[in-house]
Amino acid sequence: MEENSFSAQELTQYKDNFNEKDFWKKLRRIACKAGSKVLYYALVLYYTFVDENTPARYKAIIAGALGYFILPLDFIPDFFPFTGMADDWAALVAAVTYVTTAITPEIKAKARLKLKDIKL
Repeated sequence: MEENSFSAQELTQYKDNFNEKDFWKKLRRIACKAGSKVLYYALVLYYTFVDENTPARYKAIIAGALGYFILPLDFIPDFFPFTGMADDWAALVAAVTYVTTAITPEIKAKARLKLKDIKL
């Protein structure tokens, strides 16, 4: 996995930007250009976030990463081809790395199943 470019504290500062409606809206909007890895990581984080067994400290990191992911304006705007999703990808990878112990095989399976439903 890549080296984290976001600390847990940096990620949590975006937690107030996360909400489910905007998450699903962004996921549908970027499905074709983001690629399956970005979508998979976002889905893994989402399903980890809604899992009742995920510790609150992890939920704050996940909400921050997903909040950053759905922000309309970020460090590298999403409309730039290829590089536009790089900072979103970095936030997702960092969050997955921090919360990896909370990601169960069932969560991964849910993410893979949902990924199949999303038209790429």
